[in-house]
Amino acid sequence: MWSFKKLQLPSFLSSNLALLVFIPLILLSITACTLIGPQSSSSFVSFSSSWKWKSVGIFDSYSLRSLSSYEEQHEASSSFTSPFNNNSFHENLVVQEESIPHQPPQKEGGEEIERDESNEGEEEIDKDISNEGEEHGNNATKGVLKMYSKLERLEAILAKSRSSIREAARNGSMISNHHDPDYVPQGPMYHNANAFHRSYLEMEKNFKVYVYEEGEPPIFHNGPCRSIYSTEGRFIHEMERGSLYRTKNPDEALVYFLPFSVVVMVQYLFVPGAHDMHAIGRTVADYVKVISERHSFWNRSRGADHFMLSCHDWGPHLTSYVPHLFNTSIRVLCNANTSEGFNPLKDVSLPEINLKTGDIKGLIGGPSPSRRSILAFFAGGLHGNIRHHLLEQWKGKDEDVLVYDKLPNDKSYETMLKNSRFCLCPSGYEVASPRIVEAIYAECIPVLISDSYVPPFSDVLNWNAFSVTIGVKDIPNIKKILISISQSQYLRMHRRVKQVQRHFVINGSPKRFDLFHMIVHSIWLRRLNIRVQELELT
Repeated sequence: MWSFKKLQLPSFLSSNLALLVFIPLILLSITACTLIGPQSSSSFVSFSSSWKWKSVGIFDSYSLRSLSSYEEQHEASSSFTSPFNNNSFHENLVVQEESIPHQPPQKEGGEEIERDESNEGEEEIDKDISNEGEEHGNNATKGVLKMYSKLERLEAILAKSRSSIREAARNGSMISNHHDPDYVPQGPMYHNANAFHRSYLEMEKNFKVYVYEEGEPPIFHNGPCRSIYSTEGRFIHEMERGSLYRTKNPDEALVYFLPFSVVVMVQYLFVPGAHDMHAIGRTVADYVKVISERHSFWNRSRGADHFMLSCHDWGPHLTSYVPHLFNTSIRVLCNANTSEGFNPLKDVSLPEINLKTGDIKGLIGGPSPSRRSILAFFAGGLHGNIRHHLLEQWKGKDEDVLVYDKLPNDKSYETMLKNSRFCLCPSGYEVASPRIVEAIYAECIPVLISDSYVPPFSDVLNWNAFSVTIGVKDIPNIKKILISISQSQYLRMHRRVKQVQRHFVINGSPKRFDLFHMIVHSIWLRRLNIRVQELELT
């Protein structure tokens, strides 16, 4: 059993066995995630507390496209709509109407300090607070400056970022007007290219993540960097590396990362043949209990500024062992199924990528559109009802729509992708599919066939511009739908797939606008959408 006071390995494993088994696994895992990478430039529990939160309405939907109309919609309203609408949400989590100060301090009983809200920022806050002591000593004649907490200063930084993003959103242009030496977002693949670029630059400037140090590998601070769960392990290892966004000072962090791997928990804690996953769920609950007792940050927000990340199918269910983790925290999930509680306003859809070698070399790119002879292609097992319906309708029945449950030995999966104009991406047992990213890598138009699935980065990317969505009921009409797409429209979609490709590329060392940064940006947007306040204890 686990000792969560020290968060050691299970007691049924002797220390010798742990040394012989776990340490080599950890070393291999670290090696795979840090040393193996693409070489080409084109590759990759409710706890008591005194607090209140407020939705600041950065999204009316979960897309940046709504930013430009934010002020008009909310200017006359004295309340905000919570993005965390859930019937099981704790009744104490009522939106508070009181506004917190997110501007430089002002004198009480004296002249108001001049300030421009559009230029408020960390430097101004630091300047005012640094003079606080001097002013306080002369309060008999000069008045007193209000003391601002570290949390309020962080919220002031976020307030400035929100203002900058809203201003950029008013532009409404498909081309960002911000200078950038690496990449300037443009085109209809983005809901609002200018707002996205401004938000990305604000993230690079201000976003800081604290990774809880509690817990020991392999279950914590570790994850798989190869296989279908690779995005989980790659992200964990990059955060552990700490070269981007991570801070060692929890007081300056905007979000807090719970660094457990559901994939590894299943590997070591799940008993084959068991009818439940209670051991894993209790591990998650006990970990949250430990960090909530050792630190004040979980209790301060009841997890609203905390996030976990999982690409395992069981990830969403395991968060239900901690009610606030399920209802309040930011959950970064491959299994982004709205019918199972995924909330796009607070949760993040994580791309599922099957890295067989830990490298994407050779996977990126493909022939020109004129050399793609296959209309549509799919190969995969009978996992779930959607695939069963797809194979029943199309397997071996059409020379243009090639559908296989098992690819013939004389055919290469990657070559088939690259020779296809459209790549069918049906859900399996769960909604996510690695075929979406495989299609984008091969510059094949992804055809999403699923129910209740939220595609990755939908808050930024306009998937309708570079993919096709087909409802399950329309599976018999796949060929009719695809041949109705004109050649000029297909060529536009092909160009757009090539452009958004950079956002899904895994790099050995992350590069700007790649998969790692886009995941972080999605988390940044969710943090922008809430405001955390401390209440004075009475």
